Amino acid sequence: MNKSFSDKLIEKIKAKGNPICVGLDPRLDKIPAFIKRKAAYEAKDNPFTAAAEAIIGFNKAIIDEVCDLVPVVKPQIAFYEIYGHEGVRAYEETLKYAKKKGLITIADAKRNDIGSTAEAYAKAFLGEVTIFEGEENEIITPIFDADAITVNGYLGVDGIKPFIEEAKKYDKGLFVLVKTSNKSSCDLQDVPLADGMSVYEFMGHLVESWGADDISDCGYNFVGAVVGATFPQQAAKLRKIMLNTIFLVPGYGAQGGTAEDVKPCFNKDGLGAIVNSSREIIFAYEKMPEFGEAQFAKASRKACENMIKDLSIIFK
Repeated sequence: MNKSFSDKLIEKIKAKGNPICVGLDPRLDKIPAFIKRKAAYEAKDNPFTAAAEAIIGFNKAIIDEVCDLVPVVKPQIAFYEIYGHEGVRAYEETLKYAKKKGLITIADAKRNDIGSTAEAYAKAFLGEVTIFEGEENEIITPIFDADAITVNGYLGVDGIKPFIEEAKKYDKGLFVLVKTSNKSSCDLQDVPLADGMSVYEFMGHLVESWGADDISDCGYNFVGAVVGATFPQQAAKLRKIMLNTIFLVPGYGAQGGTAEDVKPCFNKDGLGAIVNSSREIIFAYEKMPEFGEAQFAKASRKACENMIKDLSIIFK
């Protein structure tokens, strides 16, 4: 019997001894110049191919340095789609390389739709697609094959059900936006409803119910929640509502969230959440002159080690 997504994730967290998720959000202007020069030369001046190859080279170097330290990586698709089909190729290759290195992969795509459109998104990121169905050359194949995906649940269960079905079928996971880390999230998510409950609390109850029938051996289900580190008081409320839900926690580091801020996202056993950091890790060389561009990946490793130490308060 295959392991559930939550079992695999918790197992990785325990094995690595930390809940860190590295956000692979490459920005071409921040990728070291020597990587871009090499990519441009090999791409024979095709700018989109060069951009994709620079991203792939950059990501692979970081993955190689941190894969023994952290359990999860999360590439944000916008930083890849900006370079068209070549950027999407880089996204697909990044996910596959991270999985090859034993990391749990989360496709940060925040997909949001209903019906056949949601089904197509779910198959592309979590499941398999059939090409030339019923013909001699029919093939069934995964595409992005991420371990999990971020989704926007504000269309209601119609927009979530296809992802749940695909995740169940392939032992994958999803993380539903509940209380996001951006400042203006309060404009909608903190609005009180008629009974005094806020919108984000109501969404928390929905997310908990969507995974309630699928609690695995580790005590968690495969329907997770995105809960920002920048709102620790709201996170504490949500932790009480969603006892069996794994939180994906953005906002640590560059957005101002601290280890103390993320602490309410965890259960008393130190489990139940993964904490994302993107810029602070992948571009760490900019703040670590002792490494510089040539050793950018080693700077990322050092940043992970620093974050592990910082988050150690959660396990005390």
